[in-house]
Amino acid sequence: MDTRLGRGGGWLTFAAVVLLLSGIFNALDGLLAVYRSTFFTGNAVYVFSDLRTWGWIIFGVGVATFFAGLGVFSGRQWARWFGIAVAGIGAIAQMMFSQAYPFWTGLIIALNIAVIYGLAAYGGRENVAALTGAGTDTTTLSETTPASEERRAA
Repeated sequence: MDTRLGRGGGWLTFAAVVLLLSGIFNALDGLLAVYRSTFFTGNAVYVFSDLRTWGWIIFGVGVATFFAGLGVFSGRQWARWFGIAVAGIGAIAQMMFSQAYPFWTGLIIALNIAVIYGLAAYGGRENVAALTGAGTDTTTLSETTPASEERRAA
C-alpha cells in the first residue's frame, strides 16, 4: 500500500496544521479581547460594537477553525469544505478586527488565504486518503479485469 501523499499533499497537511494552530491562536486572541487586555491598541474604532464583542466573535471562529483542522486530519470531504468556509469567515472577521492589532491580523488573513488555496486546490479524495493512511484503492468486484489487476499491482 502506497501511503505517500500525492501532488500537493503537503498543502493539505499544511492546511490542516494551520487550521489547528489558527484555531488555538484565534481562541486565545478572542479571550484576550473579552477580558480587556492592554495588549490591543487603545481607542480603536470598529465596524460595529466594541473590542469585547469582537473578542467573542473571534473566539467562536477560533473554536470552529480548530474543529475544522481536526476534521481535515480525519480525511472527511465535508471537513474540507467546512475548512474552506471557516477560513474565509475567519479572514473576514480578522479584517473587521484589524483595528485591535493590525500586524497580527494581516498575518492571520494571509494564512487563511493559504489554507483556502491548499484545501481547494489539493483537497481531493486521493490526497485526503493518503493523509489519513487509508489508501486509494477503490476497486470493486465488478472491476476485476486484467487491466485493474495491473493497476493494483503497480
